Amino acid sequence: MSVFTIVMHKAYLSLGANIGDREHNIREAVLLLDSLAGHVTRVSSFLETEPWGFSSSHRFVNVCVCLMTSLSPMSLLKATQNIESRLGRSAKSVEGRYEDRVIDIDILLYDDLTVNLPELQIPHPLMYERDFVMIPLREILQ
Repeated sequence: MSVFTIVMHKAYLSLGANIGDREHNIREAVLLLDSLAGHVTRVSSFLETEPWGFSSSHRFVNVCVCLMTSLSPMSLLKATQNIESRLGRSAKSVEGRYEDRVIDIDILLYDDLTVNLPELQIPHPLMYERDFVMIPLREILQ
């Protein structure tokens, strides 16, 4: 008989959508996170905001979630990208060029870990500049 312990990590993620049924897209992303990436323990209130970093007539709906996960940071990134793809997102922003999106999921924090890779930076490098991240994040920090 082998006994093993699954190590769980606390991650905070930001979700945003500004095209399609924005609230539905976020709810679906939260359900997919809960089933594919771990267990969502907290979800912030929905916050409607203006686009950040680009011009659009479409306002965003943003939330933050707390996720307990056994996934590594890179596996969690792959899971979030898979969820974005399943919900209709075709590409991430490239070289700081932002555009309208059906869903966007960013990893903000992962335990007390710092990651500095080209494809993943934790803590998220721009989170402190973005009220649409910090307001819902402060609501659920635990």
